Amino acid sequence: MRRVWVLAGVIGLGLLAQGARADFAAGVWAYERGDYRAAVAEWSSLAESGDAEGQFFLGLMYAEGKGVPLDYAEAARLYRLAAEQGFALAQYNLGVSFANGLGVPQDHTEAARLYRLAADQGFPQAQTSLAVMYDIGQGVAQDYAEAARLYRLAADQGDAGAQNNLALMYDDGKGVPQDYAEAARLYRLAADQGNAEAQKNLSRLYLLGWGALQDPIAAHMWLNIAGANGSSIAPALRDAIAATMTPTDISEAQRRARECLASAYTRCD
Repeated sequence: MRRVWVLAGVIGLGLLAQGARADFAAGVWAYERGDYRAAVAEWSSLAESGDAEGQFFLGLMYAEGKGVPLDYAEAARLYRLAAEQGFALAQYNLGVSFANGLGVPQDHTEAARLYRLAADQGFPQAQTSLAVMYDIGQGVAQDYAEAARLYRLAADQGDAGAQNNLALMYDDGKGVPQDYAEAARLYRLAADQGNAEAQKNLSRLYLLGWGALQDPIAAHMWLNIAGANGSSIAPALRDAIAATMTPTDISEAQRRARECLASAYTRCD
């Protein structure tokens, strides 16, 4: 059985600080130099004035426990204030809070509603998270076609998890016509971003010759890489393939894996 890769992470300060507008410069600079109390002071002033970005950033501080005590309920309250003003990142993070019961009662239906608000603004993480809910029928009625549509929106923006999950749908023929070549293309896009699930899934297509030329060396290579990226099952699969390969082929697969990783996925063929 395949496991759907679920995006459930809160968007954090480390990702967003670089994109903060000029009004946030003092808070951003304070955060980046590790002066979290100063960052909280800057963003608290903005939050109290009703500024949605200030509310969101302050909520992140409570969610991370930086400069303030860790308080998921306060984080959710601040996310809600920003979400009600249409701020997509806050809608997404509040959705994650409801999906995981962080500071609010767990409610998958409410999580799906909030993900949709952010997804409709083009936010790829929300599109992927909502797609997962349609894929597994959580908080919404199961709908593979809608899951595929949402995965595609996020995949086209470069979201590796969406690329992997859309590939799985082409692999299985769920919500889209079965198409191993398209599955292989999408797995490769995600694999080249370091997604271990996609690397493992791509290796299977190389092993079986589905959607790509049959190539046990490439299959072994991608399992080496998936294992290096934290896939717990990849080493066992790699060893099973190795039992059918010559020592020369195994050495070549290992060499190609090292080159692929060292090149940051620019030399993996």
